[in-house]
Amino acid sequence: MTGILPIALAESRKILQALLLSGKEYVCIMKLHGEAKKENVRKVLKEFEDIIYQRPPLRSSVKRRLRTRRIYYIDFLEMEGRNVLFKVGCEGGTYIRKLCYHIGEVLGCSAHMQELRRTRAGPFTEDGKLVTLHDVAYWFMEWQQQKDEKILKKFVQPMEKALALVPKVYIRDSAVDAVCHGAALTAPGVLSLETGISSGSTVAVLTLKGEAVALAKAVASTEEILKMEHGAVAETKRVLMPRGTYPKCWKSG
Repeated sequence: MTGILPIALAESRKILQALLLSGKEYVCIMKLHGEAKKENVRKVLKEFEDIIYQRPPLRSSVKRRLRTRRIYYIDFLEMEGRNVLFKVGCEGGTYIRKLCYHIGEVLGCSAHMQELRRTRAGPFTEDGKLVTLHDVAYWFMEWQQQKDEKILKKFVQPMEKALALVPKVYIRDSAVDAVCHGAALTAPGVLSLETGISSGSTVAVLTLKGEAVALAKAVASTEEILKMEHGAVAETKRVLMPRGTYPKCWKSG
């Protein structure tokens, strides 16, 4: 497998849970074990654009329990002999090799995944600011010699970039340090928020400057939060900003 692999450093590793279940896109070469017509392959691929059942393969890092995953789209690209090239956009945690197996079963000729390339992981795409490990090694040596932070910016991005697709709640400066100490976010501390937030969903709590404060679980929808004057709107799950970054404006019990 080749393609995009987000790597988090130091405290930014806390945001990986937000990336694990984010949408992914792959370009795959599927090898058919028998003959199949191109028209049939196109048709069967489209039949998988829905919520599908999957059981993780034997070689996997999770329990082999039956689960559902959504396939947002499958685009047939080309076919040469028994090799089928297609692009698939899917929910995080989808096993493409299992998808190929099931496609082969429906076609009646069996199939397996030959090659796979990840072209998108959450907000990160191949059109974005990507680097190779060789680039990282070269620029890191340059930074060791020059100690110029501009060199680091060539291959290290702010962790807020990984939260681009997570619904956001912007809070007052006076509420920042309380959230950094694990307190729930209450309605008076909210200044603005994005649409699409539902109760139970993960939200990113940010300062007015766009700095990531925490990942939280919303306890109300966008519409409900806008009407609230008191009470908790989100439960802090993962603090991203070090304590004391903003001044303490709250009273301890």
